[in-house]
Amino acid sequence: MGRPPERLPPLNALRAFEAAARLLSFKKAAKELHVTPGAVSHQIKLLEDHLGFALFRRLTRALELTPEAKAMLPKVQEGLESLAAAVERVRARQASSALTVMAPPNFAARWLVPRLGRFTQSHPNLELHLASRLAMIDGRENGKVAPAVDAPEETPVVMVRFGEGRYRGAHVDELFSAVYVPVCSPKLVRGAHALRKPEDLRFHTLLHDETVMEEGVRPDWQDFIDALGIDGIDVSRGPSFSNASLALEAAIEGMGVALSMKPLVRAEIDAGRLVVPFDVSAPAAFSYYLVTPEASAQAPGVAAFREWILGEAAPERGREAKATRLA
Repeated sequence: MGRPPERLPPLNALRAFEAAARLLSFKKAAKELHVTPGAVSHQIKLLEDHLGFALFRRLTRALELTPEAKAMLPKVQEGLESLAAAVERVRARQASSALTVMAPPNFAARWLVPRLGRFTQSHPNLELHLASRLAMIDGRENGKVAPAVDAPEETPVVMVRFGEGRYRGAHVDELFSAVYVPVCSPKLVRGAHALRKPEDLRFHTLLHDETVMEEGVRPDWQDFIDALGIDGIDVSRGPSFSNASLALEAAIEGMGVALSMKPLVRAEIDAGRLVVPFDVSAPAAFSYYLVTPEASAQAPGVAAFREWILGEAAPERGREAKATRLA
């Protein structure tokens, strides 16, 4: 450890000196500091006694700084400004709030992040932490609210979960249901063997997403083809990917056709990077829900985020999907 600093002069004495030295008047300094001229004079005397030298020469109707005071004034001003800035930073931090949002990886990357800038711009004092977790997809712990991984204990947490919507000890809002559609690069709907109707899938590579979910939660290619009653398509062919985002990137690059949740790829569809080749869709058993644990419900920022994300999700809830119901 370093040597402790020598005893500093009292802060009030330094403030009185800075004001009097800058204004060259005890009276004006007293007015600025909201004290009496006598109080300023007393603080200057205390400072001079502490330092062991005079700071002012008292002339007729005027004050003059001693050479020692002239040398000291810039550093005193710098120190007071630094102290004021430090206090302001602490106040600003106390005025801000923090929020951790946890969401499934594909939802976070494809739906939430492209919209999140609108929220952070309107809430600049909110310290937002976004964490993507596969644990936000319902599994065996379906009825419980998953722990807030990587969030400090004092930081409120809200979660977006893909599941059935039953979460004890939390307020639950449905964002939107999951409707799966085939998607591919626009180049696959042109030329020889153009993909325009379900039967055309036999001429194209099927892309598979290996994200682990409970049986029957979402349709896979076998479910999709069986529901349509199409024969002659080998659903086992085609590459597999460890998550939905990788499968979508492969579809964008023209490698084949992926099954994806339409709300999560709407931006790619609107931008022309992906197309839905034919108007057939299939619903999943799960939906997306905003889950607010009771411990976070009253925290600053939580209500603002809830209002914002429900507003962003409203257009998806309002769209009617033509779905082929799976058996």
